[in-house]
Amino acid sequence: MRTLLPGILTTLALVVSSSAQGDDELARQVEADYDAHLGALFEHFHAHPELSFVETQTAARIAAELREVGFEVTEGVGRTGVVALMKNGDGPLVMMRADMDGLPVRELADLPYASRVTQVSDDGVEMPVMHACGHDVHITSLVGTARRMAAERDRWSGTLMLLAQPAEEWRVSGAKAMHDDDLWRRFGQPDYALAFHVAADIEAGKLFAAESAAYSAVDSVDVVVPGIGAHGASPHRGKDPVLIGSQIVVALQQLVSRELSPREPGVVTVGVFRAGTKRNVIGEEAVLELTVRSDSDATRTKLLEGIERIAVNTARAAGLPEDRLPTVVARGGVPVTVNDTALVHRIEARWRAELGDEAFADYERDGMGGEDFPFLTTDPYIPSVYFQVGGTPRERFEEAAAGGRPIPSHHSPLFEITPEPAVRSGVVAIVLALRELMLAE
Repeated sequence: MRTLLPGILTTLALVVSSSAQGDDELARQVEADYDAHLGALFEHFHAHPELSFVETQTAARIAAELREVGFEVTEGVGRTGVVALMKNGDGPLVMMRADMDGLPVRELADLPYASRVTQVSDDGVEMPVMHACGHDVHITSLVGTARRMAAERDRWSGTLMLLAQPAEEWRVSGAKAMHDDDLWRRFGQPDYALAFHVAADIEAGKLFAAESAAYSAVDSVDVVVPGIGAHGASPHRGKDPVLIGSQIVVALQQLVSRELSPREPGVVTVGVFRAGTKRNVIGEEAVLELTVRSDSDATRTKLLEGIERIAVNTARAAGLPEDRLPTVVARGGVPVTVNDTALVHRIEARWRAELGDEAFADYERDGMGGEDFPFLTTDPYIPSVYFQVGGTPRERFEEAAAGGRPIPSHHSPLFEITPEPAVRSGVVAIVLALRELMLAE
């Protein structure tokens, strides 16, 4: 869940070792906190993951951690979400969000704190659970941020809002659930919003922030293709939905290759094709299930309109009557996660001042993963920055490049983050951003 967007990407390297930050007090404080508390907390979260909307124990532990350092905490927001507030004088209201759910994946990584958990989902199915996307890093860093900000109230002014969000990973609806639970009316509308994601394909201790699209829009679309049933030995007496559906699958590939600019990213993938009941029967229906990805509203509209145009007119060309043309059904999605460019520049300047020019590095998105974070930032619009923190040590990349073990991707049962540099980098990056946005007079 990365294609280079020319001219709009800024990347940063954030190394929390003493060599990179000299005698920086924040780095030492975060390191000490990791050794004393956050390391064990990460291992607890990793070993006890929970599925979307049943993150009850995770939410309770986060709430307890935040209350302990002085935050005013409300649980059960958007079903299982947690909202924590710390008011510290006049100034902006700044929100930091961390997603907390795991995936229905059985962990195969050989870790002493590997998950062996199974859980009954919110729809009643028991399945294995794993933090296969690093949300354990996110919530541990959220707690680490709370501890640092509570300890240094003389360095900032305003109101800090921390969100532990459910259901980003599997149900992809937790941000909307929190938003729709009168989030801003109950707790205040933020002036700024922050979030981050740990990345297995970025070197541990490094940071990446896009000036515009941080994640892609994701749309789930079904195309239902009617047919006219017949005997497989007499195809001329029917209309074959398998053939028509196959032609639609092939034709859909021209949307990206021939209708988008070569420099505009887009994906149309048909992940499921269901049709037929028996080899010698021409059936009555085929169903295609698609995922559609885009990095702008204009591209999103072009792809979705193009899918319907191609499906309907391919069926027309095959001779289906007007009352039996395909239907295109939207099954939900998320908007583009768009960073506020001015806010990226402001936070980048603070990172640069604290970390030096040598902290910047290059990085390319090579996929089009999506996020539900925009449901918190688009209606109403809240200036936001969503950034990435590296989670894999340099030695592992060198090992993989030399023909050794490959780096497992997110959502793999072998997914593995090196927690210490990832958590420490996450806390340092967030605290520096908050110091910039919540300057004490």
